[in-house]
Amino acid sequence: QVPLVESGGGLVQPGGSLRLSCLASGFTFNNYVMMWYRQAPRKEREFVAQITTVGGSTIYANSVKGRFTISRDNAKNTVYLQMNSLKPEDTAVYYCKAVRGFSDFWGQGTQVIVSS
Repeated sequence: QVPLVESGGGLVQPGGSLRLSCLASGFTFNNYVMMWYRQAPRKEREFVAQITTVGGSTIYANSVKGRFTISRDNAKNTVYLQMNSLKPEDTAVYYCKAVRGFSDFWGQGTQVIVSS
C-alpha cells in the first residue's frame, strides 16, 4: 500500500491554475505535518509549502508566497496545493511528504508543466 498518492498535475498555460491533491493511507494522517516539495529538471528537490497537523499554521517558499495555498482535510486524509498565477518556472514534479518526528513518507510525484 502506497502511503501517499498525488494527483492533479498536468499541462497549464502561464497565468493558469491547478489544484494538486495528496491522499494518505496506512498511517494516522492527523498526527503528521504535511509538506509539498518540487523538483524541476536538472535541479535539486526544493521545499514549497507546509501545514501543521490541524492546519493552523502554514509556511511557504518565497517563490510561491501569495500564489500557492496549502490546505488539508483530515476527515478525507488529504492535503491540497492550490496553485494560481502559474509561471513557466513552476514546471516540476510535485511531491507531498508526511513528517512526524523521525518518521516520514514521500509520494511518487505528479508532473506540472506550465507552458504556452
